[in-house]
Amino acid sequence: MTANHAIEDSGEMTLTVLLIVNDQDRSRDFYHNVLDAEIVRDRDPVILRFHNGVIILNVGGGPTEDKPTVTMAPPADLDTVSTALNIRVADIGAVYDAWRSRGAQFLTPPQDRGSEIRCYLRDPDGHLIEVGQTTTA
Repeated sequence: MTANHAIEDSGEMTLTVLLIVNDQDRSRDFYHNVLDAEIVRDRDPVILRFHNGVIILNVGGGPTEDKPTVTMAPPADLDTVSTALNIRVADIGAVYDAWRSRGAQFLTPPQDRGSEIRCYLRDPDGHLIEVGQTTTA
């Protein structure tokens, strides 16, 4: 399967997320083994299908002709976040227990925030992942 086929469905647009990582193999294994993402491509870049979305994992690098002033790098400060993956689930308790049993390290257990229950974890490079369950209609 080519990268284009991995991210296109019947000519429709599909939003994918690109995460810059230090080690493609380590990050691929995390998303596959812990979050149960399907591996579409092993590396350069890693392409994963996660339910109805696609995650691309690639190493960083300096500017290129199409992005002449942009350097791509994993998060430098784990406590300053400018973007995060947000995963909505039907049963946060079951997801929390399953992912913890596979090695996920959550910042806290799920917290009831009124209209939702949520908790956070980080991937091996520090990308923040929110897991949430809506509690109101």
